[in-house]
Amino acid sequence: MKVEALDSVVVQRPRRVAEHQPHRISPVRTCVGCKRRALTGELLRVVAVAGRVVVDERRRLPGRGAWLHPDPDCLAKAERRRAFPRALRAPGALDAREVRERVEHTTTHHEPGTSPGSRGTKEAGRTRHESAVKLKP
Repeated sequence: MKVEALDSVVVQRPRRVAEHQPHRISPVRTCVGCKRRALTGELLRVVAVAGRVVVDERRRLPGRGAWLHPDPDCLAKAERRRAFPRALRAPGALDAREVRERVEHTTTHHEPGTSPGSRGTKEAGRTRHESAVKLKP
C-alpha cells in the first residue's frame, strides 16, 4: 500500500448552528394578551411593583417582566385571562391601571392604521411622504 501526501487538501471547520439561522433585528417575545409573537420594539414591557403592573419604559426595571402589545384588545384579553399575575409570578391580583392609561394614551394619539413607531404622520389628509413628493395634476 502506498500513502500519498495530503498537502493540497483543504479542511473545513464545522459550521456553527447560529450561522444557519436568519439574522434578527431584535429579540422576539410573546404578548401575554393575544399570545402572538412580535419583536420587542413593538411590545411594551411590564413588571410588577408593589401590587401594581407598571410599564417599564427603558426596559431596565428589576424583576420578571411580561410583554404586551400597546393595544386595548390585548390588554383586555390579558386582564380577562388573569395573565399578569401568572406571567409575572406575583401572588394575588395586580392593579393594571397604569398600563391601561398608557395603552389608551398610545391609541388616542395615533391615527388608525399607523403604528406608534411609524414616521408617516398625517398632515392635512396627507402623509409626510406625500407632502414632500410633487404630485401630477
